[in-house]
Amino acid sequence: GEESLILLDGRHEFPFSFQLPQEPLVTSFTGKYGSIQYYVKAILERPAAPDQSVQTELQVISHIDVSSPALLTPVLRSQEKMVGCWFFTSGPVSLSAKIERKGYCNGEAIPIYAEIENCSSRLIVPKAAIFQTQTYLASGKTKSFRQMVANVRGNHIASGSTDTWNGKTLKIPPVSPSILDCCIIRVEYSLAVYIHIPGAKKLMIEMPLVIGTIPCIGFSSRNSSITSQFSMDMSWLALTMPEHPEAPPNYADVVSEEEFSRHVTAYPPPIDCEDQLCCPVFAYIQEFRFQPPPLYSEIDPHPTDVEEIQPVSFML
Repeated sequence: GEESLILLDGRHEFPFSFQLPQEPLVTSFTGKYGSIQYYVKAILERPAAPDQSVQTELQVISHIDVSSPALLTPVLRSQEKMVGCWFFTSGPVSLSAKIERKGYCNGEAIPIYAEIENCSSRLIVPKAAIFQTQTYLASGKTKSFRQMVANVRGNHIASGSTDTWNGKTLKIPPVSPSILDCCIIRVEYSLAVYIHIPGAKKLMIEMPLVIGTIPCIGFSSRNSSITSQFSMDMSWLALTMPEHPEAPPNYADVVSEEEFSRHVTAYPPPIDCEDQLCCPVFAYIQEFRFQPPPLYSEIDPHPTDVEEIQPVSFML
């Protein structure tokens, strides 16, 4: 049974720790339409007076090791698009892109390898971006929210020319790790390489990404903020705190070329492609005119299996 402790007048502190449950816990997350939050609650029972209680949020991290074989596999996609010029076809625009592995951590710079061939009569611009897709599942219904979290722009490619990205880097900003094993909320990422073609719809390919918490030893980029094989950029935790409401995005929503010409904003529908291949509806991306992702305050927790909690104080 529970032990009763009689406290005298004065200040009393009780440092304590506890073991998290053995079953996997989903990473703490606060998103557009839902959140995953954990709390620690302390109760003070007083005779002839109401109970007094306090609670504080507990951040939980479900670790993802990007050194796992499934996340070390390279990802390669290719696609070609014919570009019409008035009443005749001017030629195809072809795009091939590759990333060395599927898993990365916050702060890492993703080297992108791509080949772009412009056989059309247009001047084209290649770009790349990281997208986050939040999926919420409840009562048999699904709701998705998709946003861009980082992007990079390449050089213009004239008609009849080609361009090669030999490891063009795109740095991962502070974002929540992937959540793939929760039955009500999923957080997934993809790397999109796409080409803006004046007067035509965009050509885009998407490659799945997994944002982990344990960096891949031996693959850390020189541009990475990871200072050692055991250190982690945990600044994404600032995004999960309830007192930091989600700010409006500063980037353009994904729209079709026709909607762009009419200045109508369209919201992306849920992704139906299980393998994250390029869906036609996402092949049309408006010209991006947005500011870089906002800076977040750095948090330096030391996650372990045992969560240390600050002493609870009561004044009697």
